[in-house]
Amino acid sequence: MDWLVLLIIILVGLLLLMMIKVPVSFAFLAVNIVAAFYLWNGQQGLMLLVSSIKDSLTAFSLLPIPLFILMGEIMFRSGLANKMIGALDKLFGKIPGRLSLLAVGGGTLLSTLTASSISTTAMLGSTLIPEMQKKKYDKHIAMGPILASGGLAIMIPPSALGVLLASLAKVSVGQFLIAIIIPGILMALMFFLYIIVISMLRPNLAPTYDVERIPLTEKLRGIAIYILPLSTLIILVIGSIFLGIASPTESAAMGAFGSLLLSLFYRELTMKVLKKSVMATVKLTTMILMIVAGSTIFAQILSFSGIARNLVSLVEGLVFPSIVIIMIMLLIVLFMGTIMESLSMMMITVPIYIPIAAALDIDILWFSVLLLLTIEIGQITPPFGVGLFVMKGVVPKNITMLDVYKSAVPFIIILIVLLFILVQFPILSTWLPNLMN
Repeated sequence: MDWLVLLIIILVGLLLLMMIKVPVSFAFLAVNIVAAFYLWNGQQGLMLLVSSIKDSLTAFSLLPIPLFILMGEIMFRSGLANKMIGALDKLFGKIPGRLSLLAVGGGTLLSTLTASSISTTAMLGSTLIPEMQKKKYDKHIAMGPILASGGLAIMIPPSALGVLLASLAKVSVGQFLIAIIIPGILMALMFFLYIIVISMLRPNLAPTYDVERIPLTEKLRGIAIYILPLSTLIILVIGSIFLGIASPTESAAMGAFGSLLLSLFYRELTMKVLKKSVMATVKLTTMILMIVAGSTIFAQILSFSGIARNLVSLVEGLVFPSIVIIMIMLLIVLFMGTIMESLSMMMITVPIYIPIAAALDIDILWFSVLLLLTIEIGQITPPFGVGLFVMKGVVPKNITMLDVYKSAVPFIIILIVLLFILVQFPILSTWLPNLMN
C-alpha cells in the first residue's frame, strides 16, 4: 500500500474514533492494534506491540511525571496554594488592573507548584472571578489573564507535559525543563505589560479601587510564612537539575517529599487530603502513560511502514528554507489546537515532526520548546481549547461561551508574538541548557 494512503487511513481512523467520543488513549491503542496486526504479520505483530509498550512504559525519564503531579496535588488539596495567593495579594498596592495582575502573578507562582494548567485555571477562576465582578471589572479583562496564566503551568517547570514531550522527542528531560524557564518568564512579563497598558488606556475595563493598607510587617510575615518556603522548595528542585546535583527524577522526588513536609508543617496534611492527592495522581498518570505507549507504537508504525522516511524525503526535497518549514509545521499545530486537546496534538505531531526536524538539522531542543508553546496556545484556542471549557465551568452562568472566547483572543495574540520571538532568537531557549554542559 502506498505510504501516503496508509497515513491518510491512520489519521482518518483516529479522527473518526475521536469524533464518536472514544478516549484519545483508547483511540490510539485501537489504531495501533489494527496497524500492528496488518503490518507486522498478524499475531506476531501483536506480540511485538505488547513488548514495545512494556519498553516504552519502563523508561526512567517518565518517573518525574507522577512525582510532579503528586507535588502539585498536595499543594492544591492542602490549601497551601490558596494561602500563597492570599500572601501575594497583600503585596499588590493600588495599581491599574490589580486583580488581573494578581491572576498573572498567582499563575506564575502556581505554575511552579503544579504541572496542571487545568488546576491553575480552575483555582484562579473560582477565587478571583467573583472578586473581579464585585469590583466591576470587564468580564474579558477578568477571564483573559486567568486563561493565559493557566498555560504558565506548561511553560514554567516543573511541567508534566514538558517531561512528556521531552520523553517522546528523545531529548534530555533535565535540559528541556531548564530550556522552558526563560520563555515562561517572558510569557508572564508580556502578560503583565499588556494588562498594565490596557488598564491605563481604558480604565473602565479594570477600575481602580481603595485597597486596605497592609502594614509592612504583615506583608513580610506573609512572604516569610507562605511564599518563601514554597519558593525555596522550587528553587531547590530546579536548581538541583540545573547544577547537575540531581536528575529530574530525583528532583521530582525531592519536590513531592518537600510538599508533604510543608503540608505537615502547616498542619494541613490529613488522610483525606493525602488519599485524594494520590488518587488524582494515579488517574492522571495512568492516562499519560497510556498516551506514551500509544504514541511510541505510533512512531514505530510510521517508521516501519516507511511513512516517516517518505515524509522526511518529501520535506528535504522542498525548496523552502528550514525556517519556513518550521513555521508551516507550527501553523498546522495551531490549527489542530482549534479542534483537539494538547495530548492528542502531541501524540500525533511528535512522532512525525521530530524526524523531519532532525533531517533538516534543526536543534531538537529548541524545536521542542516551540512545539510545547504552540501546543499551549491550543489550550485556549477557540472553539475546543480545554482551558476555555474549564473557565466556563467556574464562571457565573450569565457569562456565555462566546464571552470566554473573546477574552482569550488578546492573549492568544501575545503568545503568537512570543512564538515568533523564540523562532527568531533560539538563544532564549538554548542559553540556560548550554550552561549545564
